[in-house]
Amino acid sequence: MSPLTASPAFARIWIGGAISGIGAQLTIVAVGLLIYDITPGSAAAKTLAVSLVGVISLVPMIVAGLWGGMLADAFDRRLVLIISALAGWLSTLALIVIAVVDAVVQDHDRTVAVWPLYVITTVNAVAATISNTTRMAVTPRILPADMVARAAALNGISIGVMVMVGPAVAGVLVAAAGFPITFAVDAVLFLAGFAGILTLPKLPPLEKVGRPGIASLVEGVQFLKRAPNIRLSFLVDIVAMTFGRPHTVFPAVGAVLIGGGSITVGVLTAGMAVGAFLASVFSGPVAHIHHHGLAVGRAITAYGAFVAGFGLVLAAMATGWFGKVGPGLDAVNWVALALATLALIGMGVSDEFSAIFRSTMMLMASPDSMRGRLQGVFTVVVTGGPRVGDLYVGVFATAVALWFPPLLGGLIIIGLIAVLLRLQPSFRAYDARTPTP
Repeated sequence: MSPLTASPAFARIWIGGAISGIGAQLTIVAVGLLIYDITPGSAAAKTLAVSLVGVISLVPMIVAGLWGGMLADAFDRRLVLIISALAGWLSTLALIVIAVVDAVVQDHDRTVAVWPLYVITTVNAVAATISNTTRMAVTPRILPADMVARAAALNGISIGVMVMVGPAVAGVLVAAAGFPITFAVDAVLFLAGFAGILTLPKLPPLEKVGRPGIASLVEGVQFLKRAPNIRLSFLVDIVAMTFGRPHTVFPAVGAVLIGGGSITVGVLTAGMAVGAFLASVFSGPVAHIHHHGLAVGRAITAYGAFVAGFGLVLAAMATGWFGKVGPGLDAVNWVALALATLALIGMGVSDEFSAIFRSTMMLMASPDSMRGRLQGVFTVVVTGGPRVGDLYVGVFATAVALWFPPLLGGLIIIGLIAVLLRLQPSFRAYDARTPTP
């Protein structure tokens, strides 16, 4: 907890980000539920429609991550945060309008079109990508170097709280108050994050950096070519997020496999956050682990095992041997829900340990003038990877079965991580006491 007392600026942006992040996670779940609700057809078709949220926003997010990294290196990082935060808040207000319109037309047995939701969520994703890219690049500027790893653990705590509380509240709010109120809560919580940004000091570049453009991007790519350890840390995360991201099947799981509807969706989504929170709170021993490359490999291998375990639970429920389920709380298979949630908690624990090591490697092994652009690539990876994963899950859930993508994906993760670590000796030998990119 020492970074919170060492830097009041870090404390304010951390607390504000945690509060506004709860609203952001609330909206992510609510948008998925709204699209699932208004899309006609089978559970598989609805799941595919939900997965398209990530697919459609993927390319804009990649561009935003790279461009946002260049902005963070070339301009005052506080100003970049303010502008991107305003864009994100306006997109949340637009979601409130869409939800209100949908509530009105439902009285006439109609629903709103899905495409405006895709457009608005893409804008929201772009703004969040630029903001997250810049926010992480800020950390080494407002904290002593020996506290960066601790800040990564604290960020894990805040992310755990966001994803643990936000989805659970979303499930309750959607069921009890409806979509307009749910999105309005996000808009109010967002103000806390904005307050944390406004109280930051000015953070201009420490040295002259070229204006955003092709030359700046090429410079960042050239540095990354000379940084095999950072490069592989990106690649292993892509593997984990592409094949181990089962979130788009949650609405269908709550409807037809485990039961419980939106409440189950909230519980399952919160499961990973509970794991991330626990890992961050008990992350003290991380300070004594210096071989970060090996630690990342082992954490992601464990992640793959838990993903496969989640798939096995769904496969067991798909047999129908354990009775009928439905979208109401009176038709939930509680044993299956508990086992699935435990698997997701395990995913959260292992993913958080991987994230702490990977983010510390990137921030400490790179110069400040490159941190924005590298963080841009990192943000593209951690946000773009799940979008590719959404497509993977949507396609295979539609073509085969809801349980197939996580079961196969977990096995793929375990195999690919073993191969990648074998092919990159410098990553296995990485020592945090002598950080090398």
